[in-house]
Amino acid sequence: MALTLASAMLWGVAHLAAERRKTGLALMAAHVLLLAGILTVFTAFSTNLLSLAVQPHWLAWLTAVLVAMALAWTGVIVWSFLLVRPPRPDTIGRFLTTALTIALCALVLAPTVYATRVAYLSRDVVTSLFSPTGNSPVVADDPWNGAERVNFLLLGADSAPSRPGVRTDSMTVASVDVETGATTLFGLPRNLQRVRMPAGPARNRFPWGFTGSDSQTPGLLNEIYQYAEDNPDIVPHVGRGKRGPALIKETIGNILGIPVDYYAMIDMKGFAEIVDAMGGVQVTIKEPIVYGRYREGLIPAGTRKLSGEQALWYGRSRTDSDDYVRMGRQKCLLNAVAKQADPITVLNSFERLAAATKRAISTDIPQDLLPAIVDLAQKVKAAKIRSLNFVPPLINTAYPDWSFIRRKVSETLDDRRSTKAATAARTPSPERQTDDPVNLDAICR
Repeated sequence: MALTLASAMLWGVAHLAAERRKTGLALMAAHVLLLAGILTVFTAFSTNLLSLAVQPHWLAWLTAVLVAMALAWTGVIVWSFLLVRPPRPDTIGRFLTTALTIALCALVLAPTVYATRVAYLSRDVVTSLFSPTGNSPVVADDPWNGAERVNFLLLGADSAPSRPGVRTDSMTVASVDVETGATTLFGLPRNLQRVRMPAGPARNRFPWGFTGSDSQTPGLLNEIYQYAEDNPDIVPHVGRGKRGPALIKETIGNILGIPVDYYAMIDMKGFAEIVDAMGGVQVTIKEPIVYGRYREGLIPAGTRKLSGEQALWYGRSRTDSDDYVRMGRQKCLLNAVAKQADPITVLNSFERLAAATKRAISTDIPQDLLPAIVDLAQKVKAAKIRSLNFVPPLINTAYPDWSFIRRKVSETLDDRRSTKAATAARTPSPERQTDDPVNLDAICR
C-alpha cells in the first residue's frame, strides 16, 4: 500500500523497489519534468492563462493534454500496483491494495473530468456567442489598431407578452482606455425623443428625428433596435438579428460623437439567471425598492445580497421613482456584478453560468479579439469606473441638445480634464445628476 501510494505521488518508486531501476528512474524524471512544466505554466505564464481560455483551439489542446496526463498518471498507478501487489493467498492484502489503487485512480481522474468538462463548456460558449472573425483582422501586437480608447455599447433588453419584440430599456456606452483600463460609462435614457438618425436610409426616412411606427406616440430611443429588425430597408444588406445592433450602435455613436466599436446585449430575465448562478450579488440599497409587478413586497434598504429575481427588480423597478433613478441603480448593479465575479465564484458555478450566458447574451465581439478583451478586463477591474448620465435636468429628453451632449462627452474623455474632475468630484446619490462624471464606487456605497 505504501509503495502504491508513493508511486502515485512520485512515479517510479514501486519500480525501484521491484529492482527495475532504469524504468523507475525514467518515470521519476518524466514526473519531475511534468510537475516542473505545470509549475512554470502557472507562474511564468499565469497572466496569459485567461487569454488562452477564450481561444477555442487552445481549449481543444488543453482538453487533449488533460486527458493524456490523466491516463498516463492512472496507468503508472496501476502499473506500480501490479508490480508490488501481495501474493494470491493474501486475500485481505490484495483487497486493501486494490481498493487503494482504485481510489488513487479516481482521485486523479475526477479533477481531470471536471477540468475537461469546463474546457468543453468554455469552448461551447465561445463558439456559440462570438463570431469567428470581425470586420477587420486583429493584430496580436496591436489588437485595438492604434486606438486610445475602445467603446462598448451595453444593452439591457426587456420584453413582455403584451409588447412583442425587444425594447432596449438600458443603454450604456463604456468607454475604456486601452492602456490603463480607466472607464467612463455614458448612460442614455430610454425615453430620449427626436433622436438624430445616422446618414443614409434611416435619416432619409426620419429627417427630423426618429418618430417610430406609431404616429400617436413619440418615437423613443429604446424602440430603434426593434424598428430596424422589423424594417429591413432601413438597414440594407444586413441580415436579421444584426439590423437592430447595427442601427442602434450607429445611432448612439452619432448622439455621443464617438464611434461605438462593439455591443453586448443581455436579456433581463437571463440576467437574473446569471446572478443566481453567481450565488447572488451584494449591493447597497439606499431606499426600499418595491419588489414584484403587483407590489408583492419591498427590498429593504441596507447592504444585502440579492437573488437573481431581487437583483432584476432592483435594476428595473420604477415604482415610486422614475427612469433616471433606475439608470443609477442599473449602473451600481453592473459595477457590483463586475467586482464580485471573481475566478473562484465563476469556477464554482461554471456550468450554470455557461448555460445562462448562452441564453441571455448576444454580441458582435469576434473570437480573435477575446484575448485582448480579457487582458483589458483585468485593467478595468483594477481601475476606477466613472459614470455620466444624460438625464434631466442635464438634458431635456423631449428636445435634447445634441451639440451639448457631444461636447460633454468630448470634455469628459479628455485625459487632463477627466483626472481633474475625478479628484474634485463630489459623491452625489444616483438620484442627483451633475454635469461631471462621478466615481461609480462612491455613488453606489
